[in-house]
Amino acid sequence: MPFLSVSNVTKRFGTHLANDDVSFSVEPGRIFGLLGPNGAGKTTLIRMITNIIMPDEGQLLLNGNPVSAVQQNFIGYLPEERGLYKKLKVGDQLVYFGRLKGLTAADALQRALWWLNRMDANGWETKKVQELSKGMQQKVQFISTILHEPSLLILDEPFSGLDPLNADVLIGVIKELQQRGTTILLSTHQMDQVEKLCDDIVLINKGRIMLEGSVREVKARQRQNRIHFNFDGNGEALSTIAGTSVISSSMGRAELRFDETTTSDAVLRKAVDLVHVTRFEVAEPSLHDIFIETVKQA
Repeated sequence: MPFLSVSNVTKRFGTHLANDDVSFSVEPGRIFGLLGPNGAGKTTLIRMITNIIMPDEGQLLLNGNPVSAVQQNFIGYLPEERGLYKKLKVGDQLVYFGRLKGLTAADALQRALWWLNRMDANGWETKKVQELSKGMQQKVQFISTILHEPSLLILDEPFSGLDPLNADVLIGVIKELQQRGTTILLSTHQMDQVEKLCDDIVLINKGRIMLEGSVREVKARQRQNRIHFNFDGNGEALSTIAGTSVISSSMGRAELRFDETTTSDAVLRKAVDLVHVTRFEVAEPSLHDIFIETVKQA
């Protein structure tokens, strides 16, 4: 059974159709990418999943139960617009957020100190938020989101303000949470992070789903029948392979496109008769390229 089920959800704001009959499901323990350009309807979907607003049509289920105020206790939500109290000390702030989710003050403080250590933030508990950089504040906001050990973790642009080193720290923590069984919904424009983290994705544009599936399935469907070669020998010989055309060839490297009359296996078998192949790869488009192309077509 899906951990999160979004079924035929529609949401309007006056004459604006924010979400148009959207359906997808998130399996337990998976990292699911909710992708789309600005204004696509992602934030509206997230606000319905977190019970901040209600759909006009359709149904949202969390672990088989309709999304409600009760279900909110099982969700950790990191919004794109951050919401920390600037003049409050980090430790006091984390304890406050923990108590809002039902933790005792002692338990919240213990977890806060543990996570501050895990996030390379030892000693921050006595600092006021206004004394921290944007990236440091982002770490504190993230810890406040996971302190109560939510079953569903929703992250909206979690890497905003983080340098590459701290982004890697956050990636490691997200993977750890997944290994513990947390289901994660990730919304970001950073497609390289999506490729590193996500098991499945859905891409929406103008309120409608444009593509969905596992990352592997999506990339396979968008494959453009291109092959990259590294080789020793006469590269001109590769142009004689039936059913192919040479896109580029120089200095022991070549890129070929093959058509429907042949296959990548057949091209490889022919190539090894012509040159000494040292590397062979059927090229897949990046998620960045797929995102751009899909949105342009729409």
